[in-house]
Amino acid sequence: MKKLLAIFMSFTLLLLGACSMQPPEWAKPAKKENLKDIKIGLSVSTLNNPFFVSLKDGVIKEAKSLGMEVKVVDAQNDSAKQINDVEDLIQQGVDLLLINPTDSAAISTAVQSANNINIPVITLDRSADKGKVEALVASDNIKGGEMAAEYIVDQLGEKVQVAELEGVPGASATRERGKGFHNVADTKLTVTAKQAADFDRTKGLTVMENLIQANPDIKAVFAHNDEMALGAIEAINSSGKDIMVIGFDGNDDALNAIKAGKLEATVAQQPQLIGKLAVDAGRDVVQGKKVEKMIPAPLKLVTKE
Repeated sequence: MKKLLAIFMSFTLLLLGACSMQPPEWAKPAKKENLKDIKIGLSVSTLNNPFFVSLKDGVIKEAKSLGMEVKVVDAQNDSAKQINDVEDLIQQGVDLLLINPTDSAAISTAVQSANNINIPVITLDRSADKGKVEALVASDNIKGGEMAAEYIVDQLGEKVQVAELEGVPGASATRERGKGFHNVADTKLTVTAKQAADFDRTKGLTVMENLIQANPDIKAVFAHNDEMALGAIEAINSSGKDIMVIGFDGNDDALNAIKAGKLEATVAQQPQLIGKLAVDAGRDVVQGKKVEKMIPAPLKLVTKE
């Protein structure tokens, strides 16, 4: 009798253990056939940058055309705030997360939180280092960096002294744009100096002022985004020097600066297209369809000519 009781108790504990391993009902992904029932959470690194405003607009426009609701949060370039923002979106019961990471490493914990309760994640422009991401929608940042370096070589020749304004340390776009630039620059140019200016126009101005003072023979600058490039132009104008500046993004201010002859060139992305493609990929994921892990948005080099 005791043996039978022990077997019964063991079997009961096994069943209870198995049940406890299942996620609660609220944690299971909702199966929603109607797109109008889908709520998207969009976390943007900063809305203080025209590029990411355009990206957000692309998401909202496409989601609206499909009848999907979007909740937007602005991380203000603060990785800790972004993690909290994403956790809040998860608590609000979003069905899909679109994340434009401030920091690719830091955002990993939030991605993993979404993974734990089966909320699909799509990243935009920058990747996450860890966690399951259904797709990254971005330009080919490595190719873009190569395009910038090749343009400098074509215009100024080989071995000229150049500087590099880097983006936010830890962001995948910073790593990739820098890698592409150095793929060409390390053999055909002389990279005299490089320093992070965090994708910020004001920091771009300040950093460029310091670089000019320390490296008076710089002939060109590659900035990892247009905001830093526009800040660098202000510093260069104040110095009275003639230094070529190439940016990255293709935002309206940069395009206007090219027309005015102030900015030499920009590697232009299509942020609204990135937003649209991210929503389309998310729609496919929530409907059980397979998507490509990397969804590219085309780049083009824009100059005055």
